[in-house]
Amino acid sequence: MIDCRDFIPKQTSGPGFFSSAQYQSFDAAVLAANAFADGQSGRILNVETVVLPNVWDTSEGGTTDVSIRTSGDVSSTWHQFIRVWYER
Repeated sequence: MIDCRDFIPKQTSGPGFFSSAQYQSFDAAVLAANAFADGQSGRILNVETVVLPNVWDTSEGGTTDVSIRTSGDVSSTWHQFIRVWYER
């Protein structure tokens, strides 16, 4: 059976009135993916970088959102994370 796991840079501070939210570096997500791969008993099938708009955290659907909509002249924030596909 195949499965995947996402490694998203964690939010380190929330957005303020005059500032955007701050996140860990992309390297932190790569390190977490490497730690997962080192401890994985199944075979790693693929590792990819995914870039999606308006992905927040997994408690709000996060990277499992099946439909993400953005349109018009409204600004949109894009997020980059690591996805590891593996056999269980």
